Amino acid sequence: MTGLEQLDDEDYPSVSMGQAAELLDVQPAFLRSLDTAGVLHPHRTAGGHRRYSRRQLTEVVRLRALLDAGHSLGSARTIADLEKRVEAEDDARRRADDARDEARRDRDQAEAARRRADEEHRQAVRDRDEARADLEDREDQLRVTRRRLDEARDEISTLTAQLDRRT
Repeated sequence: MTGLEQLDDEDYPSVSMGQAAELLDVQPAFLRSLDTAGVLHPHRTAGGHRRYSRRQLTEVVRLRALLDAGHSLGSARTIADLEKRVEAEDDARRRADDARDEARRDRDQAEAARRRADEEHRQAVRDRDEARADLEDREDQLRVTRRRLDEARDEISTLTAQLDRRT
């Protein structure tokens, strides 16, 4: 992971315990007590030093607020866990809503494409029917022209025969 990716990652353990205590205006002992109680599990370096992620710092702020409001550590932990579950369910619901909305958009686009295809098909049928009618008209004209041509040939043959008899 590059340095820039680490800055964007809420779960990357980048803050030392001393920095976290200073940022959150709590005593390092408070952070240690959360770790000891199993409420928060900071990353440990090879030397055993605690490192906190931005997400963990947010959790500490929420726990501190609940403790300051008079909750015990156990109830604060339960409340914070329930809030996380509610947030996760809300996120899942939003994703499901987004997926449903996307499926509706896809369905609507497919329906519009089907309607366009149906209209194009109807237009193609109309064009074909017009072409057939035009072809039938031309065939009728051709039959009439052939009949007239045959009549003209017959007349020429008759006239030629008459001329031949006169000469």
